Amino acid sequence: MLERLDFVKPLAGVEAFSTLRGEVDGRNAYSALNLCDYVGDDALRVLDARIMLAMQLGIDLDDLVMPRQTHSCRVAVIDEGFRSMDIDKQEAALEGVDALVTQLSGVVIGVNTADCVPIVLADEASGIIAVAHAGWRGTVGRIAGAVVEEMCRQGARADRIMAAMGPSICQDCFEVGDEVVAAFETSRFDLETIVSRNDVTGKAHIDLRAANRAVLASAGLLADNIAVSRHCSRCEHDRFFSARRLGTKSGRTFTGIYRTL
Repeated sequence: MLERLDFVKPLAGVEAFSTLRGEVDGRNAYSALNLCDYVGDDALRVLDARIMLAMQLGIDLDDLVMPRQTHSCRVAVIDEGFRSMDIDKQEAALEGVDALVTQLSGVVIGVNTADCVPIVLADEASGIIAVAHAGWRGTVGRIAGAVVEEMCRQGARADRIMAAMGPSICQDCFEVGDEVVAAFETSRFDLETIVSRNDVTGKAHIDLRAANRAVLASAGLLADNIAVSRHCSRCEHDRFFSARRLGTKSGRTFTGIYRTL
């Protein structure tokens, strides 16, 4: 059900993971474990999946926090003020948010992806952790950099932050139009390091992982502190959800991080 997401080195009191689809029914693009409640899946199935995950992690359902993502670059801080809100205000605070930062222990923060890059971050010394959803739009907007900035405002230090990217679409699978390439160029990415062309079709392919690595490095992270999963969601659609393979009306892989201390 869960696959551990490893940083470059173990961090005391910090755990990160991505969910696995489980036993897949090829006729159901939401099977078998989907936690995302705004992609067309049955609401009770989603609730059951969340309860199952909370039980496995040994937390209350209220301790599982995820935003309603819109490919924005908005970052929300999950603190005691957020925890004291009623459910309606919490949902409003998470609307249109694509990254979370917290220093609370026992609270699992996470994002849902189906080809986009999930990024978990942690500063062991300060106890500050974060998670971000970086699709191509979020990557162009440098959401990973915005998360690092917020972590530092809360007391982290960029040169201490460890980051790990979870399962996402590989460059070979991520074919894009020239307008997407232009967006990366406008945002001053080094196209030579992130863009390749298919020799047969001439179509562009972007390496979202490399692009986000560059964003993290420019935000002050040490290159040796960035880990990258080599699992491709599209190639391994039997293990992870892939919108490119299954369509947008499909489940999402949940990538979470939490403090145990």
